[in-house]
Amino acid sequence: MTNNHTFLESLRNQIQSVYLGSSGSIDQLLCCLLARGHALLEDVPGVGKTLLASSLAKSIDASFSRVQLTPDMMPADLLGYAILSRDSGEMRFQQGPIFASIVLADEINRTSPRTQSALLEAMSEGQVSMDGKRHKLPDPFMVVATQNPNDFLGTYPLPENQLDRFLMRISLGYPDEQSEQELLELRPSHTMLEGLKPVIHADQVCEIQNAIDEIHLSDPVKKYIVDFARATRDSDEIDVGISPRGSLALAHAARSWAWIQGRDHVTPDDVYQLLVPVCAHRLVIGGPSTGTQWNKAANLIRTIAHEIHAPV
Repeated sequence: MTNNHTFLESLRNQIQSVYLGSSGSIDQLLCCLLARGHALLEDVPGVGKTLLASSLAKSIDASFSRVQLTPDMMPADLLGYAILSRDSGEMRFQQGPIFASIVLADEINRTSPRTQSALLEAMSEGQVSMDGKRHKLPDPFMVVATQNPNDFLGTYPLPENQLDRFLMRISLGYPDEQSEQELLELRPSHTMLEGLKPVIHADQVCEIQNAIDEIHLSDPVKKYIVDFARATRDSDEIDVGISPRGSLALAHAARSWAWIQGRDHVTPDDVYQLLVPVCAHRLVIGGPSTGTQWNKAANLIRTIAHEIHAPV
């Protein structure tokens, strides 16, 4: 195991010591980080969305900000604003909380569409444009957004173009019986989270991200990804299928997943394992984007995947 894999294992173990839910959710979140992607944690209140995101941020030696999104929040509250400097008499840009390596956007669907859309440029281009100037965001940069299901009161559905900027939508689910009993004893959000220390540096995360770019994606696996994407576009049950951006996202997430498994190449199983978290939120199948619709999209993805020939 390389040093970077050792650091990754330490990162996973530390998060798992605080977040007692599914280890699969932890791996998917780490996959997003290493693939330079953003993650949307979506589930009912109280299953540990904020705890999982916070434990990731505290385990990395990098800047971190947490934003509690509310209906009255304005884009400037997130991105920043220009102020007049008394010393120079010139306008100076005051950075907002988006200028951090790990940004926890808590309850993203409780803020207005105007503020939601302010995240688009930051998430897709790693920069913020303000008053005709571009301000680069830190490297690495990752948004971890949490949200409750859209059919809860006081929520605004995320627009499709915003959802498309998230590499994965991760559903946490409930912990198993033993983990829930441990949770009652340990109360990790009160007793353990504050004691976390970084186990990996931001520069090491960037080094891993660069290594993942070199993971081999063979022509048969590329065809498997494209065949799946085209099948979603041809399905009578899907209004809008996977876009080329979605295909690119699936390919790079699969590279990250392969690296996490200790391989230098992507297998068809790497792609299959990520079909639902990477693709379900990108499908448009009619009706509001509720948890029920996402479950329907996930079932459609599994059905289509079984009909696509996977290379050996």
